Amino acid sequence: MKIVVAYSGGLDTSVLLKWLKEKYNAEIIAYCADVGQAEELDGLEAKALATGASKCFIGDLKEDFATNYIFPMMQANALYEGRYLLGTSIARPCISKDMVDLAIREGADAIAHGATGKGNDQVRFELAVNALAPNIKVIAPWRDPEFRQQFPGRTEMIAYAESHGIPIRQSLKKPYSMDRNLLHISFEAGMLEDTWYDGTTPADREMYKLSVSPEDAPDQPEYVTMTFEAGVPKTLNGKAMKVSEIITELNALGGKHGIGIIDIVENRVVGMKSRGVYETPGGTILMEAHDQLEELILDRETMETKKKLGSQFAQVVYEGKWFTPLREAIQAFVESTQKYVTGEVKFKLYKGNIIKAGTTSPYSLYNESLASFTTGDLYDHHDADGFITLFGLPLKVRAMMLKEVEQNKK
Repeated sequence: MKIVVAYSGGLDTSVLLKWLKEKYNAEIIAYCADVGQAEELDGLEAKALATGASKCFIGDLKEDFATNYIFPMMQANALYEGRYLLGTSIARPCISKDMVDLAIREGADAIAHGATGKGNDQVRFELAVNALAPNIKVIAPWRDPEFRQQFPGRTEMIAYAESHGIPIRQSLKKPYSMDRNLLHISFEAGMLEDTWYDGTTPADREMYKLSVSPEDAPDQPEYVTMTFEAGVPKTLNGKAMKVSEIITELNALGGKHGIGIIDIVENRVVGMKSRGVYETPGGTILMEAHDQLEELILDRETMETKKKLGSQFAQVVYEGKWFTPLREAIQAFVESTQKYVTGEVKFKLYKGNIIKAGTTSPYSLYNESLASFTTGDLYDHHDADGFITLFGLPLKVRAMMLKEVEQNKK
């Protein structure tokens, strides 16, 4: 039997790699997608091979991730439950597709993942496999009673890893889990499972990798300019960059000023609530900059429709339904709205805030002659008389009806 394992080098996947090899007596191929984990990939191949894998593949997906997954989501203004920028969720279809392609090339019988039976990722990975390679079996150790009995918690997994000589970052003192990619870093479990626990104290500052706290950010604001062409970011502070490079640079700028740290209790796909702390400095700035430009260019009805579909797009991403006709249809609508989203935005970063400082576009619908209270001749104030009469007619008719009913009662 040949199994491709989604491998990050972290505690869970290191343990399950060894466990799967022993249980199935199988050839294990480790797969890791480079979606911007930075130094976390150091020594990954050697670690996978030492843990028992016959091969280890690391797919360089950073630009694919940024261009074909992150930014379409940003263009849609997709925020799950109004706050979460979907950093973990949006990485899963990108990773899943490359992993499935590898499994097909290697002639694997199965794909295994380390997502827990209580989490969202099991849904995301398996829906992707169903859509892309329905004949490949999926193994989910966390749903295997034998695996759960042996590893009821992280304490037992840490002990197993130590007894098998598997190097890990987690410890009994700091058992929280971390997921990192180009867009964000998420933290869950451990002390964060207590919703009364304050994760912003100085004692927890070493948990954060991208950001300083707003209190520790510089006392002077920093101005930033960005240009977009057809809804795609092209330059940052006058320098042309790829989308992945812009996100990376914005992570550094935003992290420096304490931008994009959120602490939320969200509703998981499987029906329970969970608490997560997220660092998304670059994504927070990028979405705000894109929104700043769109408000100048898109008409009201298009913006309102886009907002509704953006919320649905977020739901689709969160639930792992990327490879569906619905996602394709929503994305097609969003892309059609981006034709004229071209221009430049300016803002300043200051202690956790993104403050607008200027917007310009050749396709701007803002017309000073129309908007000004004191100048311009494109708008006749008297035209408002008829408009208000018609606009308020339903209210007037209702009020007259109610008055007549009251009089008839007398």
